[in-house]
Amino acid sequence: MNSETPRMAMIDPQSATGAAKDLLAKTQAQLGRTPNLYRAMANAPAALDGYLSFRNALQSGVLTKEMRERIALLTAEDNGCEYCVSAHLFRGEKIGMSQADLAGTREARSEDPRIAAGLAFVRGVMAHKGDVSDDTLAAMRAASWSDEEIGEIVAHVALNVFSNYFNHVARPELDFPLPDPSQRL
Repeated sequence: MNSETPRMAMIDPQSATGAAKDLLAKTQAQLGRTPNLYRAMANAPAALDGYLSFRNALQSGVLTKEMRERIALLTAEDNGCEYCVSAHLFRGEKIGMSQADLAGTREARSEDPRIAAGLAFVRGVMAHKGDVSDDTLAAMRAASWSDEEIGEIVAHVALNVFSNYFNHVARPELDFPLPDPSQRL
């Protein structure tokens, strides 16, 4: 994937102009850095703006930052997105998630039954393109997930599918530490 030549130019925040310049500055403000995936997205300012706006709106939702990272990591894993797996392993470590939590998330498992149900739901949404069964929803409710949380989980899956797919098209150079090659991807 990312070992291949990038397919899209990486817009340099220092020489960017117009909307791309403003959006890359917004990226820097939101993330504290400007990852190559966002620099590739800046080729299409409307796409980057939509992504950042959607991401920003979800940051103020009810899901914990750990659950948001779990969703992002599992979605990237299931989509075979090495760039995004690397980014979310890095982010997960930065917010204090343990190596066991990160490894379990990549396999859609957790010792916490509520988180395990949430990860199974994410995997179900991915596998069935959102067409989850009544039993899957019942399992979420039995694990005390509210409709608001379920809705946000679906939104986070959609956000992360977008970034995974964009990565597959753009193939930006990996600017995060590589994941452990012994782990699944």
